[in-house]
Amino acid sequence: MACDVIKIRGMVRNKDRFVKRRQRILGPNGSTLKALELLTSCYILVQGNTVSAMGGYKGLKEVRRIVEDCMENIHPIYHIKELMIKRELAKDPELVNESWDRFLPHFKKRTLSKRRKPLKVTDKSKKAYTPFPPAPEKSKVDLQIESGEYFLNKSAKERQVKERREDAMKEKMDAKRAERAKDYVAPAEPGEDGGEKKKKKRKKDGDDEDGEKKKKRKRKEVEVDGET
Repeated sequence: MACDVIKIRGMVRNKDRFVKRRQRILGPNGSTLKALELLTSCYILVQGNTVSAMGGYKGLKEVRRIVEDCMENIHPIYHIKELMIKRELAKDPELVNESWDRFLPHFKKRTLSKRRKPLKVTDKSKKAYTPFPPAPEKSKVDLQIESGEYFLNKSAKERQVKERREDAMKEKMDAKRAERAKDYVAPAEPGEDGGEKKKKKRKKDGDDEDGEKKKKRKRKEVEVDGET
């Protein structure tokens, strides 16, 4: 049995952040701490500015690594998952002498930049130099004066607002009716347009055939008359 006392106060400067990260080691109702004790076979006590642990050498090494990573903003649940997988792999005699890297989860460290990013990204491309300042944006009152709405009385303004609302509603209703009407439009049947043309062609072909037959009959009649 061995003992290890880990000093955690100097790892985080901000007091509120330190308290939150220390609480992560405990977890809700001490569940995370209980899981760490079972997986590392160590007794762990989180008190004040230190974390004390008692147990075997390997278990203490794992506890120190987990606590230090937790103070560096890596949640203990990742290490708990890793230890659970290692325990299951250790039971398999075929995988005792093999590398377990392919089975263990690989968590990427997210390096968040501390630089403050502006909400509105302005266009910094070079523009043509002008000595005159840009024209100020027109206020709501200026726009009302231009349209003549500013000089109307209260009832006229209310009427105008109502008319605009009704016009907008009518446009939306018309658009919805048009969309609904699309489903009820019958598609053009191919037999209606092409059928008449085919009939006409057939009639023309039939007329030509009748004309040729008549000509053949006339020739035969002439030949018969000539022989007689």
